[in-house]
Formats: sequence, C-alpha cells, structure tokens
Amino acid sequence: MKKSRMIIDKAFKVSRVDERIYGSFIEHLGRAVYDGIYQPGNPLSDEEGFRTDVIDMVKELGVPIVRYPGGNFVSSFVWEDSVGPVDQRPARLELAWRSLEKNEIGLNEFSRWAKKADTDVMMAVNLGTRGIADACNLLEYCNHPGGTKYSDMRISHGVKDPHNIKVWCIGNEMDGPWQLGHKTMEEYGRLAEETAKAMKLIDPGIEIVACGSSNREMPTFPDWEATTLSHAYDHVDYISLHQYYGNRNNDTADFLALSDDMDDFIRSVIATCDFVKAKKRSKKNINLSFDEWNVWFHSNEADDDIMTNHPWQVAPPLLEDVYNFEDALLVGLMLITLLKHADRVKMACLAQLVNVIAPIMTEQGGGKAWKQTIFYPYMHASRYGRGTVLQPILDTPVHDTKEHENVTDVESVVVWNEEEDTITIFAVNRNIEEDSELTTDLRSLGGYHVAEHIVLESNDMKLCNSAGGELVAPKTVSRSTMEGDIMTSHLAKASWNVIRLKK
Repeated sequence: MKKSRMIIDKAFKVSRVDERIYGSFIEHLGRAVYDGIYQPGNPLSDEEGFRTDVIDMVKELGVPIVRYPGGNFVSSFVWEDSVGPVDQRPARLELAWRSLEKNEIGLNEFSRWAKKADTDVMMAVNLGTRGIADACNLLEYCNHPGGTKYSDMRISHGVKDPHNIKVWCIGNEMDGPWQLGHKTMEEYGRLAEETAKAMKLIDPGIEIVACGSSNREMPTFPDWEATTLSHAYDHVDYISLHQYYGNRNNDTADFLALSDDMDDFIRSVIATCDFVKAKKRSKKNINLSFDEWNVWFHSNEADDDIMTNHPWQVAPPLLEDVYNFEDALLVGLMLITLLKHADRVKMACLAQLVNVIAPIMTEQGGGKAWKQTIFYPYMHASRYGRGTVLQPILDTPVHDTKEHENVTDVESVVVWNEEEDTITIFAVNRNIEEDSELTTDLRSLGGYHVAEHIVLESNDMKLCNSAGGELVAPKTVSRSTMEGDIMTSHLAKASWNVIRLKK
C-alpha cells in the first residue's frame, strides 16, 4: 500500500469560502427547463408546473446561485419575449442549439422557481446580437423599484417587488467563433467597459462578471483576459473561466490528472488579472467566476445528429451525458481544485443542473427524477465545504500518465467550519492501481475525533446510475482511526473520501 502524510494547522488559512462557489447553471437548452425544472401535468409538479422532486434534489445539493438563461442561448436572447402574458409570447428560432424556444418560461417564472429552490439568480445579458441599451433595460426591469418604463412594465406583469438580482454576466464566451455576435478582444473589452459602466449607474450594488476565455486551449488565451481587463478593470468585479473535460481516449489515469490542468488554468488567470492590476497601479483585485465547469463529452455525437438532421424541436434531448464512476472522481478533483483557490475563485457554476450535462436527470415523458454519479461529490462539497479553507501540507507519491508528469496519488483540501467547530477533509486517491494509507497530523488542532468517513468507490470505472437504480452511491465506512492527535485513513484506489472531524 502506498503511504501519504498530511499536516493540518488552523494557521494555514487560504480564505473563507464564498458559498457561491457551489453554484450551478440552467440554460434554455435541451430539456433543462422544459421537461427538467418545468413539466406541467406531471403528478410531481406543483400548481405552477415546477417539478417538486427536482426542487427537492436542488435543495439537497444546497445550490446557492444559478446562472441563467445561458450560455450560448443568451447571445440571441430577446428578453422581452420572455415576460408578460404567456399566451402572447412569441416562439423563436433558437440559433445556438437550433431548437424552437416557446418562451413559456421566462425570467419572472424562473425567479419564482429560484425562490422555491432556495437559490439566487445570476443573470446573463445578451452582448452578442444586442448591446448596452438592452442590458440596461433588462437591469431596470429586474432591479428598479418602479416609476420608469421597464420597472413599471415588470409591475404590470404582476411582479411588484424588484428581483434585486445581484450578479450579472455581461455576455457569454464572446471569444468563441461559434458564438453569435463573436467579438475580437478589443471589441469585447470596449463593450464590456461601457456596458458595465452604464449598468452600475442604474444599480451600483450589482457585481459584474466579464467574459474570460472559453477554455484554456483558446488561441487568444490569456491575451483575451489581459485586453478585456485593460479596458474594463475599473468597472467589473470578476472574470469568467469555462472548462470541460472528457475521457475521449479511454485513459482513466490521464483523465483523473486533468484537474492539474484546471489548477494551471486558474493560476494563469490570476496571474493575468494581477498583471493588469500592476499595470494600472490599482488596489482592487479582480476575482474569478468559474461559471462553467464539468465533464462533457459522452453526448457529442448524438447532439451533432439532432442539431444537424433534426433541428427546430422544442426541448430536444441535447447534452444528456450519462455519467459514470470515473466522471464523479474527476468532479470531486475539480471541486478540490476550486476550493484550493478560494481566495480568488469566489463563484463557480457546475454546468448544468438538470438533464443537460447535469447531476439531476428526469425521465422523458413524465417519469421520475434520479441522481447521476456526479451528484454526490457536488453534494458533499456544498454541504460540508462551508467555512475556511485550510492548506494542508501533503506529502504523497506521484505517478506519470500519458500526458501528465508528477501526478499526485492523493489530492486533498481541508475546510474548517468555525461555527460548528468541525474539520472536513476532502480527498481523492487518483491512483487507480493501489490503495493509500493517509496519516494526518492533527496535533496543532487538539481534541478532534472522527465523526464519519464517507466514500464513493467502485471497481468498475464505467459504472453508471439510471432511473432504474443507483449503482454508484456514497457509503459510510470505518477506515479512519485516531491515536492521540494522529489519524490514519485508508483511501481505496480510485476513491472519493469525505472525512469529518468533530470536537
């Protein structure tokens, strides 16, 4: 058995976790909205047509914020079509995903859903086919109390109180040639500056997320971030990051090393932000919103067929990746990576929440909802990862993979919940061949005992859950023991571990 050693000290603080790091994302894409959160006629739906079983699962995840309505969808979104009497709303050709958008659910309905799900809305504005005036009009509609054209329009639609949406994304993946209204970095930087400036005149209390690179492999990365912020630095609060991973080569060991790439991506964006800060001699930090991240590759071929050969459907089954056990491990590793950077990553959105590359799935045609494998590490992090991140001193063996060198066997991060005085250790043994014995030195903490050790493990990396049953689910084990202030934990090969300590 491999052996790893770790030291935890409350003095080694990274940052208090902003709970919005556990956010998610719902786009008008595939069955995320229609047949996902909204399905009138289903016995499980409430009087407004919202699925109560899905709401219960969202609450179980503890999702604090949800990005809406896109995504690529937002770059041709006409928000005015999504408000007012439903029977007067037009159907539109939705160009990003070549679907038919009937506008039955719009921002007022989604806001009501968010309240039922105990979450907040992160609103995205269309800077693809529209611009500054439309962004300002939408903000006025959502946040201004009344007495103006668009706030009175909201009131006439039956919404007296403003939505008071705090976080606004100005555009989506504007560096991507696939994006409607794609911009050069100079074009977007100027547009972002002027849009953010105007929006903050309407509501100075909002937080604004500027578009960063769509992924680390974009040819304009990181010049895009540097140029955008050279214009918009004084008026925005966050820069976004997007990244998806897939095991296209069916190489599990290399797949589980991809969180190292995510770590490098985050470090590079932080360095770029701070480079611009230095150039501007600013005292302000730009923080990061990693508002799209997940595993995404299983459904690509089926998606291409639907959009090419069967376009203009209402809520077609797009991006319906069925996740397996190894996907859950990588999601756990990505969560650990986000937490390690909690001093600068203040928001993040698992993309997406229901049916579309999602932890929650619903059966087509009105069946039940069920939990994918990735549901569980996301739930554990959201539930137990509130508090202050501590940086453990970790000494662990390393291994090489096809595309990565010096990959640590064990990846771990620690969260101290001061209010409850609990310590939670999140750890993944990403060695797929050998178990690991993790010895943790807790002498500087004093007085803690092992409350529980939760694991997600399987000998079959391709094992999936389905509506028929959960083959991958967490269990509680007795694999962590304490002698004095030294804890010894057995981490099975290829496993997700949540070790919780209490006084």
